[in-house]
Amino acid sequence: MGPGGAYIATGWRIHRDFCDVCDEHSSVLRSQKRATLLGNPYTCQRRLCAPPIRKSAHMPTTPVCATHPETRTHANHACVRHPFVANGSNPGSNGLVRSEEKNMDSIKILCVAGARPNFMKIAALVDAIDAHNQKRKPPHLSRMIVHTGQHYDEKLSDIFFRILRIPEPDINLEVGSGSHALQTAEIMKRFEPVLMEHRVDLVLVVGDVNSTIACALVAVKLGIKVAHVEAGLRSFDRSMPEEINRVLTDAISDFLFTTERSAEGNLLNEGVPRERIHFVGNTMIDTLMKHRGRAEESRILEDLNCQPKHYAVLTLHRPSNVDNPVLLGEISEALLEVSKKMRIVFPVHPRTREHILRGGLDLGKNVLLCDPMGYLDFLKLLANARFVLTDSGGIQEETTVLGIPCLTIRENTERPVTLTEGTNILVGVNKARIVDESLRIIDGVDREHRIPELWDGKAAQRIVEIILSRIGSDGPQ
Repeated sequence: MGPGGAYIATGWRIHRDFCDVCDEHSSVLRSQKRATLLGNPYTCQRRLCAPPIRKSAHMPTTPVCATHPETRTHANHACVRHPFVANGSNPGSNGLVRSEEKNMDSIKILCVAGARPNFMKIAALVDAIDAHNQKRKPPHLSRMIVHTGQHYDEKLSDIFFRILRIPEPDINLEVGSGSHALQTAEIMKRFEPVLMEHRVDLVLVVGDVNSTIACALVAVKLGIKVAHVEAGLRSFDRSMPEEINRVLTDAISDFLFTTERSAEGNLLNEGVPRERIHFVGNTMIDTLMKHRGRAEESRILEDLNCQPKHYAVLTLHRPSNVDNPVLLGEISEALLEVSKKMRIVFPVHPRTREHILRGGLDLGKNVLLCDPMGYLDFLKLLANARFVLTDSGGIQEETTVLGIPCLTIRENTERPVTLTEGTNILVGVNKARIVDESLRIIDGVDREHRIPELWDGKAAQRIVEIILSRIGSDGPQ
């Protein structure tokens, strides 16, 4: 490659990497392994840079399909799979066909799921997309599901697809576990070829896990629109990996779908344009409301020998709690005290179980450790508990809708509406506070609460309507 990103011709193979005018747009002028060209070979695909990129004397003057270069004909360099690229029309950035050339009778949405809370949110979105298509009203919404494999335990992953009746993922990246850096990088490396092969109009990511930011980054760098479901939530604690994922994903997303009013203020304070922000409600609550009746058929209480309202539920998985032996020890002592008054059912995350065993912690005989549960069993367990102890963000929301007191074992929360309107109380990791608040609930002290605004089971429907109005009316913006 020549200075400034100019083309270098080697026989018939031509390589390019950077936009000669704006190094910033290197991502849309990437070289592929087959040294393929993208669109008009002389200009930056973002079309923001007026001066042309320098060209070699051997540069061909007809466009090549970026997705399927091997299928072009010798006569006109048209892709036989994408005939609309023929006769001099250019593909859009990175092999995607520009909206004015694409048949917008169909919009292709790629939904990304990687961890347990993602599955419940994706389930509602799949239902809403299918409901739109059943009306046979254009445009048709073509959906594709990519499971990153971030959660590799069957109880925490595959079983949720079956229980929630989500279609089997079209692609499973099978990333598995690893450090934050390794996992994020591996997801990006495996996700990019998916987008290169499948021409999608929108990548939809949910939540705040590594899969969220990894797939959003890949999509944006390929010039594909990104929608973030559950945008704008902030704990204002940058020591949490999830907080970093939230902030970065929101900064690069085109559609920001929020679950509560405070999220809009957070996004505006960070400089996000108001027109990108859409208050729609909570898709996880959509799924809860849809499946609550089915959950009541579960026999999990009988299996665990539990009586409704005569037990508490505990979940504990955040590294800040379980990876710190001192904090985990203090939490364990609090649980031991509480369990003397009420039985505690503890579905144990694999990492948490490992740390408990390694630390030799004694939780007492009245704390029942069990394997992770399927969604319906766990929903039944939550709905019939006297109260819940957790460090999970999603469970704070679920207990608010179920009307179950929730004690959050964290110093902060990114879901403040569960504090101001719901059943949630922050107790931190202080033994005395955990014990005192637990005993107050056991003694019958409950707080007033209500279901937050737009947590009505229709959030996913609103999201689909917004996507249709913004993309379906005249193509991707």
